[in-house]
Amino acid sequence: MGLHELTLRNFRPFQELVFEPDPEAITVLLSANGTGKTSVLEAVYALTTASSFRTSAASDMIRSGEHLAEVHGVLFQQQRRVQIDLTLTRGTRNTTKKMLVNGQRPSSRASVSEVLPLTVFTPEGVDIVRQGPEHRRTYLTNLLTDVDLSTGDVIERFTRVLSQRNAVLRSFQGEPPSVGQREELGVWDAEFCEASEQLVEVRLQLLARLEALIMSFYQAIAQNNRAVSAQYERSWTGELNQALRDALKDDQYRGHSTIGPQRDDVALLLDGRDARRQASQGEQRSLALALRLAGHELVRQQRGLAPLLLLDDVFSELDPLRSDRLLHLLPAGQTLVTTASPLPSGMHPAAIVDLSQVIL
Repeated sequence: MGLHELTLRNFRPFQELVFEPDPEAITVLLSANGTGKTSVLEAVYALTTASSFRTSAASDMIRSGEHLAEVHGVLFQQQRRVQIDLTLTRGTRNTTKKMLVNGQRPSSRASVSEVLPLTVFTPEGVDIVRQGPEHRRTYLTNLLTDVDLSTGDVIERFTRVLSQRNAVLRSFQGEPPSVGQREELGVWDAEFCEASEQLVEVRLQLLARLEALIMSFYQAIAQNNRAVSAQYERSWTGELNQALRDALKDDQYRGHSTIGPQRDDVALLLDGRDARRQASQGEQRSLALALRLAGHELVRQQRGLAPLLLLDDVFSELDPLRSDRLLHLLPAGQTLVTTASPLPSGMHPAAIVDLSQVIL
């Protein structure tokens, strides 16, 4: 099981890199800052999502001065060999992405999640509780397909319908819609409501299964018995169809849908208090770690396999007590860790790689 080989060409600082992590245990990338440690984890993440956990601009992942970057991963599911190939091509206006799984274009992100589920801990991710709602939505979206591959269809349908509704709104160009335009929007409103209902339902089901796990991990990290709950917050009240009609003028002016699941949030509560605004920084970080561990455990329970675990310089962001507790809670399985600092005393990696020895 796990990732056996990662090959990078013109990705971030690397002209070429071949990396062979231990497929079942901890591999540590230990070297000074600026040697590309985080870029290796970013490349692994890109193999699953065709995106980055560091930037929204795909062109940032292409080595400076180059127009094309490649990421190739070889992994095994029991005896099955799987190769994932990602190519990023810099254009004059945007960057195109091409992903292949065993030479075939995947039909959805779920097709890739099937072979390479991931759990990612980053310094930015440690702040997921106090960051904007888009970070919590991304967490839900990625976890949904890792836990249940069939939800990929629900997510993709909503994304497609949202894009179409927004295109109709943009076509108004800020002017009152004609009769024909109103009829077209009505068709997409009906599609939007149905797709939204399906997406919200699978999100609610996921949160219901996560809640007890989040509380268990939080209590273990924080060493207390505080109650933790996760509440889904819609961006509208009442029936969505009526809410869309009420928001039409604002949508028309802005040229996009201002309410819907794409604007929803998750409130994390500690003893009934909203952790986004009323928890200390230490409590928020403990809760953020609990979220990641809970998602990882839920995937393992549902699918019988442990996601590949990525920890990017996380221990430097935590106090010694939380670092020690997180270390003891980390699940068994393939883990990639980056650090520029000495390893925690309780960590026993199978391999340590010094990227400063790699010619960039």
